[in-house]
Amino acid sequence: MATKPNGKSPVSSASDEKVMFFRDVSLGPHETQLRFRLIHFWEAWNPIKKTLIGLEMLLIDEQGTVIQGFISPSRIEKYLGTMERGKVYKLDNFYGSSNKSVYRVSDHAVTVSFSWNSELSELQNITTPFDEDRFRFHSYEVFEANCDLKGDLYDVVGHMKLVNGHSLTESPVLDEVQIAAARHLLVHVQLHGGPVIKLYLWDKVATEFCKKFQSCETTPTVLLVTTVNTKRLGGTLALTSMSSSRVFMDYDVQPTIDYFGWLSSNPAIAEHVDAEVVTKRETMTIGELFSYIKQESAKEAFFECTATIDDVVHDYAWYYISCSGCHSKVTKGPTSLICTNNKCGKVNVDGVAQYMARLSVYDNSEQAVFVLLGDAGRALTGKHASELVSNYFEANANEGVDQEVPVPEALINTIGQSHKFCVKVTKHNLSGKTRSLTVTKILPLDTPTETETSAGTNISATSNEISQTGNDVCESSKSRVGAADAGSKRSCDNSKVEKAKRPKSGK
Repeated sequence: MATKPNGKSPVSSASDEKVMFFRDVSLGPHETQLRFRLIHFWEAWNPIKKTLIGLEMLLIDEQGTVIQGFISPSRIEKYLGTMERGKVYKLDNFYGSSNKSVYRVSDHAVTVSFSWNSELSELQNITTPFDEDRFRFHSYEVFEANCDLKGDLYDVVGHMKLVNGHSLTESPVLDEVQIAAARHLLVHVQLHGGPVIKLYLWDKVATEFCKKFQSCETTPTVLLVTTVNTKRLGGTLALTSMSSSRVFMDYDVQPTIDYFGWLSSNPAIAEHVDAEVVTKRETMTIGELFSYIKQESAKEAFFECTATIDDVVHDYAWYYISCSGCHSKVTKGPTSLICTNNKCGKVNVDGVAQYMARLSVYDNSEQAVFVLLGDAGRALTGKHASELVSNYFEANANEGVDQEVPVPEALINTIGQSHKFCVKVTKHNLSGKTRSLTVTKILPLDTPTETETSAGTNISATSNEISQTGNDVCESSKSRVGAADAGSKRSCDNSKVEKAKRPKSGK
């Protein structure tokens, strides 16, 4: 029997082809044959240079051994047309390269790399069984131990508690267009024998989740996601999907079937919710928030931050005129006010004043500008914005309709106060368009945290619209502001937001 270049004996088949098992694959060139099922393949990109690294694969042989495969960019076109997930192939000639040290999807020390003389073809009339898949499950403790190490990517299975903030008992309907625009969704998953954990699904994985979730006749319960990365956000462990991740539910694969059976026989566990884990929002300092925003894996999310109000930014309007129906910003038409929200599209609307105040705040780590919207402004001052605007014009009856309304005493009196702010990191923060953070809620300093799904529910369509038009203001300086500078104004390079006007009826 012939031997391969590195001296190990391959396995001979009935047709006398030299076949090697994955367990025998070692470093270096191999002029022999591998037989395997192609479990999955995906593109690997350099997130910084935005360049394609290659096509990565997950392969399993007839002995159930899993190994990672790799095709360089210049060779992808040659093989991609014949590749289909789930089919069984044979590969003649390959190179054994070292498995990468970060984001590994298999335990094997070697990666099967397609070389210049590699030949891939589908196996026909297979008599030898090949496993459909192989999973690597670990406990919460193992996830905790491997957090932020960027090493192995393990699989997770559990039952869902919340999907984008909605309980499964609500039979949530997912908006695929909205999720595609946000590029991610958040699922709270109860682990077997472990706590509820936040699982962020990103891009194509989020889309795959939506399609599976919506296609189920009944609301699915069990979720399995492969190759997740562990991250610590504000001191809390979270999982995030990768480009290699796949999604399975209820009866898709054997592990979800087994879990579903176990869950069905333990209904009390299915109904139990660990409220502390599900509702807890991460707490960060301002400095930690800015560090989080700079992370490559950062996503839109809610956080809590305790800060002191140093000043109200006077160079920008502290309120805007909104549609009385949806609270989006209105524009002045030829004869009436028009809602800018396409889904609303009302004309001849009544304008209602809503908070859009910019506060210069600080803590022991950093300074920032917080944008105060809607009910958060009322919670801070104890008054509606519309009430404050009306009071001004009642006291200044001679002022015209285009008169700017100065910052009211109710806002100025908050300078020096410390509060617990619920802030949202938006896509505009992540893209670098603005450092200003949107405040969705204000809590007393001793109030326990609550679910992020309740924060911002009264902001309506204004938060995203304002983040595009009015949040690009006054990037905070790198030094902390002293209390003696409380009266100073902030300046910035961005164009000013339209000055506040007296709200007018569209009638």
